[in-house]
Amino acid sequence: MRLLRLLALCAALLAAPLPLTAQDQATLIADRVAISGDSVLEAQGNVEVFYQGRRLRAAAIRYDRANDSLSITGPIVLSDADGSFILADQADLSADLENGVLQSARLVLNQQLQLAASEMSRIGGRYTKLGRTVASSCQICADNPTPLWEIRARQVVHDALERQIYFSNAQLRIAGVPVFYIPRLRMPDPTLKRATGMLTPVLRTTSGLGTGIKLPYFVALGPSRDLTLTPYITTKRGRTLELRYRQAFATGNIEINGAYSRDELVQERRGYFLGIGAFDLPREFGLTFRVEGVSDPAYYLDYGLGERDRLESNIEISRTRRNEHIEGRLINFYSIRDGESNATLPSLVGDFTFHRRFSAGPLGGEAGLRFQTHSQYRSSDVNVDTDIDADTDADGRDLARASVRVDWRRNWVLPAGIVGTVLSEATADIYDIRQDTAFAGQTTRIHGAAAVELRWPWVKAGRDGAQYVLEPVVQLVWSPDSTEDLPNEDSALVEFDEGNLFSLNRFPGSDATERGARANVGVSWTRYDPAGWSLALTMGRVIRSQDQDQFGVASGLDGADSDWLAALQLAMANGLLMTNRVLIDDDLEVTKAELRMDLQRERYGLSASYVRLLADASESRTDPVSEMTLDGRYRMSDFWTAKASGRFDFEADRTARAGLGLEFRNECMKVDLSLSRRFTSSTSVKPTTDFGLSVDLLGFGSGTDPGPSRRCAR
Repeated sequence: MRLLRLLALCAALLAAPLPLTAQDQATLIADRVAISGDSVLEAQGNVEVFYQGRRLRAAAIRYDRANDSLSITGPIVLSDADGSFILADQADLSADLENGVLQSARLVLNQQLQLAASEMSRIGGRYTKLGRTVASSCQICADNPTPLWEIRARQVVHDALERQIYFSNAQLRIAGVPVFYIPRLRMPDPTLKRATGMLTPVLRTTSGLGTGIKLPYFVALGPSRDLTLTPYITTKRGRTLELRYRQAFATGNIEINGAYSRDELVQERRGYFLGIGAFDLPREFGLTFRVEGVSDPAYYLDYGLGERDRLESNIEISRTRRNEHIEGRLINFYSIRDGESNATLPSLVGDFTFHRRFSAGPLGGEAGLRFQTHSQYRSSDVNVDTDIDADTDADGRDLARASVRVDWRRNWVLPAGIVGTVLSEATADIYDIRQDTAFAGQTTRIHGAAAVELRWPWVKAGRDGAQYVLEPVVQLVWSPDSTEDLPNEDSALVEFDEGNLFSLNRFPGSDATERGARANVGVSWTRYDPAGWSLALTMGRVIRSQDQDQFGVASGLDGADSDWLAALQLAMANGLLMTNRVLIDDDLEVTKAELRMDLQRERYGLSASYVRLLADASESRTDPVSEMTLDGRYRMSDFWTAKASGRFDFEADRTARAGLGLEFRNECMKVDLSLSRRFTSSTSVKPTTDFGLSVDLLGFGSGTDPGPSRRCAR
């Protein structure tokens, strides 16, 4: 008899069935069902019972209505709605499957962590109690029954409500060898994402701090708050307490990180603080903030927190809509770079921007309006340059600026497919400069530019299905030759690339404006292959009526004629992306070069970059730069991945940084091993070697995805 309902049978064949709601009804499926007397039901052959989200599969079941009990013959599989299940050979359970004893049982949580015992008890539907237990998430093979790691305990209790596992007299074994003993141990089960308790320890060894261990402790303060405290103790008398606090709100979140340290490297208290947050405000505005501070220049490097030599604290309110952007921010800069004085740097900066795009009405085309204010403050009160820093600016110069800019652009399609464009912009600035004998007082500047542009795109379809686009461009620009003499605070570093080849002003900020009549000429060629890859080439230069002496030699824009710009971009269907950009002068000497490559495949990955810059005093660079960085990975097998990174300084002819890493990950364990060396030094930092080791036992709610399972020999 197939697809019989247990409660229907009881109602028809038993004298007094219990009143049950539809949600409480159980469904029985079996090959054969028989009733003995008036209170015993027996089911045999492919038995399945469905009851309140639980599913029981067994070879045979005997239900005794008088005792309200089930005697089950295995093999038994009892699964819950959360994906956990129990395997057993024999069981005696209550009719609701919440209480009873199972023999030769195994509890599997989240299809990952397995707990095996000779006897298992279910108590109240909440607790599962196991006797002598072996717990592991590793694959166990018949030819090698010893798991990679296991926890053996005298007793284990699983709390299904709190999703916690309690071990008594626990022993950790690696490859069958005991390595650690803990009288009492509590760990989250794999289904729990947040729980108070210890996180994975991290071993770290550096030449400056010695060998140390980090022991993070996570505290769940509620559903929207948590705290992580990490003591870090090293052999060279290093004592550190790290802190991370996170809280989520209805409209945003905050995160606070910090550390307090004592060590032998610096004979004083050390530490850092970093607070960040983001919130949604009314009317679609957003608020972000960042507060950062550090005790000394070497702290970040000594404790492996990155390479930062200028700190930025800010608060910003912004809103971006279609055709509109509003932004207001306040920034505080603090330098820990050797040779820089914070008294002479613009340490406090305030900006406000309103930008609006709209159709140009009777003129047609598109127009824009931008209103912007900028102010900056230096703590020094000296109104001349005293040579205590590397620039020639007045040490105490304070500045405020208000600017209004309007621009307009309109396109026409001319005969033969030529696209003609007229574009223009005009800007009015008011500067108020103080504590500077060279630029003191208020200055007003009006500047503008107008241009005519012709583009002639050619499109061709190849016989193989490829698409070709060839587009020559000529842009004639006029702007005044003269302008007010103002300090250049925000436009010292100028980039010349295919993105601004046809721009009216290549200075990135507002203090400097490009002057004089000029022609921007260039051509681009692009191939789109049906196989999924594309290749783009761009070449061009700027030709001026006369040299305005505005740009530095390293920018590629100095002189009456700029250097030649050549750019290449290759995007392959297999994941390879490469961009190469060079600036070449008329003598075929390379002024600037940049190469970036990224290739990410399932088995391997490589990211590389190269940059070459000339020395240029206008960009505060006294020495040329020629550096290459590499970052790669290679999966040697299903379980092992090798990593390598490095940075080489060709000018100094030495390696600046090098690193090696090795990762092992399978279904139950993740091991990260890293070794890095920083070779550079300064007055505040020394070359250091850093060794790190992290071991994560997967299956206890670590949040790390398991790797592939090992294969068992047949």
